[in-house]
Amino acid sequence: MKKIDAHTHLIQNICGIGSKGELRPLGKGKAQYASGDIIQLIPEEYGDYSLTAETLIKVLKENDVEKTVCLQGNYAGFQNLYTYESQEKYPDIILGAATYDLTSYNRIRIIENLFDKLKFKVIKMEMSNGSGYMANHDTISLDGDLMHEAYKMANEHDLVFVIDIGRPGNNCYQIDNLANAIKKYPKMKFVVCHLTAPQHNQMNILEENMKKLNFDNVFFDIAALPNNTKGQYPFIEAQKYIRKAIDIVGIDKIIWGSDFPSAMGYCSYKESYDYIENSSLFTDDEKNKILYLNAKRVYFNE
Repeated sequence: MKKIDAHTHLIQNICGIGSKGELRPLGKGKAQYASGDIIQLIPEEYGDYSLTAETLIKVLKENDVEKTVCLQGNYAGFQNLYTYESQEKYPDIILGAATYDLTSYNRIRIIENLFDKLKFKVIKMEMSNGSGYMANHDTISLDGDLMHEAYKMANEHDLVFVIDIGRPGNNCYQIDNLANAIKKYPKMKFVVCHLTAPQHNQMNILEENMKKLNFDNVFFDIAALPNNTKGQYPFIEAQKYIRKAIDIVGIDKIIWGSDFPSAMGYCSYKESYDYIENSSLFTDDEKNKILYLNAKRVYFNE
């Protein structure tokens, strides 16, 4: 079955900063925060200090994935320019997304370079309090002035607006504010990451979120859903979450993504799509849309 991976990351150099401070590489894919915490940022088989475009493409080809959308993952640090170079080098395989700090003093110059000069077509805003905007800034409203500056800019540039709002229960998790903001940009495509990131035993939260965000221009990637639900392959709870989402918002809104490479610390790359492809909860037509056609339409206008 054809596939497009709509949620991957490139890491030229580990340079992240999160709620635990700056992140330094240790080798073998490990990294350490200023707090002393050590994490396996990149599965060892994919890189010591970086995750290159060539490594990503090798994995895609091994799994018959046609192309990918490389989002910015703040946990590793902004990788805008490396993502751009990779997109230019492999234009038939990689579509890159860019990001910026909402409060950067020179953000206008950054925006002009990324979206006017380099002409990125996708923007990714990570708002989580783990490694996103609210990890190192005061809490802001997703329906506030700073965010509307970004929404308006993206709308004027005809960008796909990808947003990660963190996990339920945190200050960054603002479903109502996000819904209110989206209503003001009915012609711009929004993609909400991780199916709004429901955790284990949070079907009620998922159902409520899908109803609140059920707009014609809102789509959901399902990256790292197995990780969030913490089940074992074939990730039955994750399958049920996807089924519920389809029943509420429709099959045309659900987009597969792997969250490569970090999510592969929990499940293999093959398992990240296999649990959908081999599921009895979805028809072949639904699987084709989740794994391929929806991403093709939303990101590539095909």
